[in-house]
Amino acid sequence: MHSLQVTSESSSNGMVERDFTVGGVPGVLWSPASDPAGRAPLVLMAHGGGTHRKHPSMSGRARLLVAGCGFHVAVLDAPGHGDRPRTAHDEAEVAALFAARAAGEPEGPIVVRYNDHLAELAVPEYRAMLDALQELPEIGPDGPVGFWGINMGTAIGIPFVAVEPRITAAVFGQHWPDALAEKAKQITVPVEFDLQWDDEHIPREAGLALFDAFASKEKSLHVNSGRHKELPRFEADSAARFLARHLGRTVTAQA
Repeated sequence: MHSLQVTSESSSNGMVERDFTVGGVPGVLWSPASDPAGRAPLVLMAHGGGTHRKHPSMSGRARLLVAGCGFHVAVLDAPGHGDRPRTAHDEAEVAALFAARAAGEPEGPIVVRYNDHLAELAVPEYRAMLDALQELPEIGPDGPVGFWGINMGTAIGIPFVAVEPRITAAVFGQHWPDALAEKAKQITVPVEFDLQWDDEHIPREAGLALFDAFASKEKSLHVNSGRHKELPRFEADSAARFLARHLGRTVTAQA
């Protein structure tokens, strides 16, 4: 079992930010600046493809959860992303993706294949991170844990939540069902799922098929008009409210 090694700490925007490693994998833990050692629920997030653990989408969602709900929030750099080196396999898959994009060919088959490979590596890393975080007194082994990941974060999150009984509720969205539907059938916790109706990469039927696969008795489908990268910002507010409801917190207004 790997322990959490804090490598740096800073504070801004109402959050304490602690960089750490677990088994050599870099991550970040955000906590409320008012009481960073206070006992509170934990939300694990996973970032999108081509980004990293501190991408503005991650820090922005973290602020909603930390400042608005009083949660602790943690993210790992995915394999081949952020501060982690790319392998020859990573380079080949990224090159294939860019070639398909340049030729106007479908990106889905490449993204599905590559993300499935990354998930195989990332799921045990996320489980190791959760083990290490629950050793911290401000999180503990018995508190509620949520998950939030869109796009590649969903590709990692669905197989992670499918095998991780400690997750209480999860937010997913915007991915193909090909490698994920069978794993989604193993998920029974409450789920909120985002889908873009005019997504140029993921057909509506594909997104609906993935949503339909979840075995959760409580699952909500949030559909908005717009293309793949036009997911409305208010869906982040909705996700924060969803997680707060299931993890036992009240959302406060953000400045």
